[in-house]
Amino acid sequence: MEFITFLIDLFLHIDEHLATIINQYGTWTYALLFLVIFLETGFVVTPFLPGDSLLFAAGTFASLGSLNLLPLLGLLMLAAVLGDTVNYWIGHALGDRAYQIKWVRKDYLDRTHAFFEKHGGKTIFLARFVPIVRTFAPFVAGIGRMSYGYFISYNIFGGIFWVALFTLAGYFFGNIPFVRRNFEFVIIAIILISVMPILYEWLKARVKNRQAKALV
Repeated sequence: MEFITFLIDLFLHIDEHLATIINQYGTWTYALLFLVIFLETGFVVTPFLPGDSLLFAAGTFASLGSLNLLPLLGLLMLAAVLGDTVNYWIGHALGDRAYQIKWVRKDYLDRTHAFFEKHGGKTIFLARFVPIVRTFAPFVAGIGRMSYGYFISYNIFGGIFWVALFTLAGYFFGNIPFVRRNFEFVIIAIILISVMPILYEWLKARVKNRQAKALV
């Protein structure tokens, strides 16, 4: 329960936490941001780490001059691409054995499989914008032995586009007075918009299940 409370506070006040980190660690902040994005995309045990919201907050601080935009973009893009690559090869090495590992959430794997069935290889790109699915998509691609050449093209394009979109959104809009006064609500809106595809698929699945039961 304490961990959940911590995560909620981290997401809702990510600007305050990032400001503290920048003040305390200075240049090392880049390394920490790189690590968080790498872990969030690279390991199926860390899908709870901030992704979209952290990129937006980092862009906001770049617009204030607290962070340098170009190195920030380059490092975070590299972290996103490397994270997905590591995740792919972990899934590739484990294969179907991944389903027997206790710490791998089977419901997340199933949800990601459903995403793949609907969108095919484009899932690697589209998943960048869907929390949890973003973390599991390269892992499932590796399990399914997706061609690495096919995977890496979507991985690079998706990683660059995802980081650029949210970081530059923070850079250009994060310091608008209205946004600054309501930063936590903006973060909530980003999270809600991000999880809408998951919610939509879940509701659609429930409707199909009810219809199937009605026909029995």
